Amino acid sequence: MRLTASPQRETGRRDTEGMAVASFVLGLVGLLVLNVVLGPIAIVLAVVALRRDTPRRFRAQLGLGLGIADIVLLAVLMAADGSTSWSVFG
Repeated sequence: MRLTASPQRETGRRDTEGMAVASFVLGLVGLLVLNVVLGPIAIVLAVVALRRDTPRRFRAQLGLGLGIADIVLLAVLMAADGSTSWSVFG
């Protein structure tokens, strides 16, 4: 009797693809607004998608990079402004 590995569930694959895309979009939007919230969410989604071996690895990696850029941008702007927050509108 030969045992075969069960094929990966289609839902699980779509979940990781969705996480990769969401991390990219949130990281991109986070560069403009709410980077203190969207940056960490983008990082977490990207890491989870990469650990679950998403077929959209490049998009997850972009989301991870953009999430980190969100945090770095927040730190730079807070240091330049001398406050604990910043706004696009001045």
